[in-house]
Formats: sequence, C-alpha cells, structure tokens
Amino acid sequence: MVCYGIVHVLLAALTVQVVLGDSDQQTDQKGAVATIAEAPFGVVLLWVVAIGLFAFAVWQAALAASGYSWVTDKRKRLFRRISAGVRAVAGVAIGVAAITYAVGGSSSDSGSQQQTLTAKVLAMPGGQFLVGIAALVVIGVGVNQIRKGVKKSFKDDLNMSELPQGTQKTVERLGQVGFIGKGIAIATIGVLVGLAAIFADPNQSGGMDKALHTLAGQPYGVVVLIVIALGFVGYGGYCFAAAKAHK
Repeated sequence: MVCYGIVHVLLAALTVQVVLGDSDQQTDQKGAVATIAEAPFGVVLLWVVAIGLFAFAVWQAALAASGYSWVTDKRKRLFRRISAGVRAVAGVAIGVAAITYAVGGSSSDSGSQQQTLTAKVLAMPGGQFLVGIAALVVIGVGVNQIRKGVKKSFKDDLNMSELPQGTQKTVERLGQVGFIGKGIAIATIGVLVGLAAIFADPNQSGGMDKALHTLAGQPYGVVVLIVIALGFVGYGGYCFAAAKAHK
C-alpha cells in the first residue's frame, strides 16, 4: 500500500509539470515509475517498488476473492471486490513497468496501447456501441470515486482508532481530496473514450497522460489539473494511512 501511495504522489508531481507546461515525461503511473528510475539508487528503488506492488496486487486479489466481510450490503461488497480486482491488475502492471525500467528497458506508452485497442474494437461490428459502453463504465468508476470522497465512505475500510491520535481528521481530509481528484481524472479518461465512440476516431481515446494534457488546453483546465494533482497527493496520503489501518 505504501508503494501504491508513492506512485500516486509522484503522479501528482508529474501533473504539476503539466500545469507548468513543462512535461516531457509520460504523465501516468508508468511515468511515475520512470521518475523513480532517474533518482539516485534508482534501480534499487525500482526493485523495492516492484516487490511492494506485486505484494499489493496479491493482497488486492485476496480482497477481491473473499474480502470486505465487514461490508454488510451485498451490492456494496461486490463493488468493493471488483474495485480490488482492478487495483490488483494495476499493481501488477505498474510492477512490471518498474522491473522493465530496472533491467534497462523502456515501458510502452499506455495511451498508445489504449488507442490501438480502441481502434481494434471500433473495427468490430457494433464497435462504436462497445466503446461507448466502455466509456460509460469508466465514467461510472470515476463518478463512484468522487461519490466515495464526498460521502467519506472510504472510512468504512479503515480502523481509524489504529491511527496515531490527532491524525484521524487529516486522514479523512486526505481521503476526501484524494478520491475526488482521482475520480475526476478517471472520469476524464472515460469522456475521451466516449468521444472516440461518438466520432469513431481512436485518436480521441487515451490514458491518463492524454486526459491530463487535454485538460490543460481547456478553459479553466489548469484549475482542474491543480485539483487532480492535490487529489493524487491526497490519495497517496490515504494509502499511507491505509497501510497501517486498513481492515
């Protein structure tokens, strides 16, 4: 969980670079891993992060299989488990990227991969409909993250009493900012996928990197990017707290 938090804090720094108009780095989780590679003792740090992320993925897979027993509502428990499964996949993907950089390779652009996948789906019968459904799902995930931040439901997964005295309110605020900011970023990716479906143009699609750069060119986009950057920092802080107090 700590390694997952570190990746999000680095992602916040990359988002700030987009705000400042000085970003030649891939602005997503793989870009965060590349940032670690550039640090002193970067190779060692990459291996540590990779091992941590693989452990995180195994833990999330276990939660997806049989976790969240403290959630009494069956529908909510199902959504929690699905989210854990998604995080397990993300942990493996980022961990693989970390190892790739550690052995001297370079990770492929996730945005280009998404565009390629979108193009393949659009070429299928009913492809626009399928991409449109995918867009709605991604937007739904983003909205759910925002809702989770607004309603503070993330606190249900934490034993707040295990946190150092006086830090509970800070963790609550970090979680709110984190889930709302990350949710906006995810929803933006969904909007881009939706545009690809509407115009049957895979170039409209893209991952986190394209979503953030697209926002940078919009009216008030810088303000939204600042909110997202704060969100990534907040989510990273929430991860650090959850490393100690997750149920």
